[in-house]
Amino acid sequence: MNALGIPIQMKIAPPLDPDFIPAALANRAFQKAVAESGQGVPLAIAVERNDGLVSTYHTQVFAEGTKGAENNNFYVERLVKMLLWSRGGFRVYIGGPKSIGEYIKNAYKPDGLRAFDEKFMARVYERPFEVIVTDADKIPAAKESTHPIGRHLKGCRIGFDAGGSDRKVSAVIDGQAVYSEEVVWHPKVQTDPAYHYQEILTAMKTAAAHMPRVDAIGVSAAGIYINNRVMVASLFIKVPDDVFEKKVKNIFLDIQKEMGNVPLVVANDGDVTALAGAMELNDTNVLGIAMGTSEAGGYIDSHGNITGWLNELAFAPVDYNDAAMVDEWSGDFGCGVKYFSQDGVIKLAPAAGIVLDEKLTPAEKLKVVQELHLKGDQRAEQIFASIGVYLGYTLAHYADFYDIKHVLILGRVTSGPGGNLILEKARKVLEVEFPELAEKIKLHLPDEANRKVGQSIAAASLPEL
Repeated sequence: MNALGIPIQMKIAPPLDPDFIPAALANRAFQKAVAESGQGVPLAIAVERNDGLVSTYHTQVFAEGTKGAENNNFYVERLVKMLLWSRGGFRVYIGGPKSIGEYIKNAYKPDGLRAFDEKFMARVYERPFEVIVTDADKIPAAKESTHPIGRHLKGCRIGFDAGGSDRKVSAVIDGQAVYSEEVVWHPKVQTDPAYHYQEILTAMKTAAAHMPRVDAIGVSAAGIYINNRVMVASLFIKVPDDVFEKKVKNIFLDIQKEMGNVPLVVANDGDVTALAGAMELNDTNVLGIAMGTSEAGGYIDSHGNITGWLNELAFAPVDYNDAAMVDEWSGDFGCGVKYFSQDGVIKLAPAAGIVLDEKLTPAEKLKVVQELHLKGDQRAEQIFASIGVYLGYTLAHYADFYDIKHVLILGRVTSGPGGNLILEKARKVLEVEFPELAEKIKLHLPDEANRKVGQSIAAASLPEL
């Protein structure tokens, strides 16, 4: 069901999900309807995060009381959510029709429609979350800040990539990986962080054994990290809150001590994906998307820097079909995690006619589908083709919020021929639906070896000696 209430027509539909309603097309259809009505009024959104930094977004909505105004709330609510999960923030300003502002304010109450988002942002920024309703010309001005990341290659370095299904580590000497390994682990079902600590430390020591010394350690991990402290991370989702505060927040600082207090930097895995792409391409404006246990996003801007944005695209809405699958953690529908991760593959399996053993882990289910694809199974091919169509439309949506020249996709879902098919279909969607973006945006898939350990090698370059 199209929750926006404005009909859209895809030129290319996902083979297994004809009810998909791409955010990019829905938003464009809404903006076109507003413009054609002659009843449009300005609406501005600002999201404020740490250090007084502010990101803004300007659009048009239907004037209150006019035909079409009943669709305003959903349109703006999706934009606010996209801004929060791409930029981050503990305070939202809604400048425009008061009814929209009040709707958003109620949605982000502790018992409101977006209670998960409200609680999450308050936890990340350690500030109460609030929504301020004002006029379109009274929201704060944009204030952004960027800083360099990584690209430090000298010395003997450990790069660790903490994935949700496997952990990867590399021993890197002067920019060359002399040893890499990938080990299956199960961090998301463990309630005792001693498990995480021991697994991470074992990986570090294994890599250290392949070098004459350790000069620095870089860590790439899903979640949000401030000053090398764990603020929120799905790796520790089963750890009780009180234990999290005592044992998890400083887990990497504790490991740093164990490893001899060498320089250590922890960064979001999406940012490290983008860094890996920027290093490989020797260019800027790189959006990195890692499709693994979840969807991780990262961005390197026109200066080759990271922006301090949240880039948690797993929770950003990409499908406006309100009957779309709901994410179990956030309780919201149509979010990226169900389209660009192993969950996305598993979600499409029944539509493809593939029955997966419920006793298998998500990573094992993905492997079953990939093995079927390798054998030429057309059902499996349709799954990866559908993800590629999702990606093409979603990149057009992301391009409304990021200035993109390159997209680099990594992660388990892109392993094998599925990755090439995903890119092929995404390119086709851009060419057919968004030709201006197809000319501007180049899509990249690293080779198979880099897809598996490229993240940990880039992570090794994070600390400066």
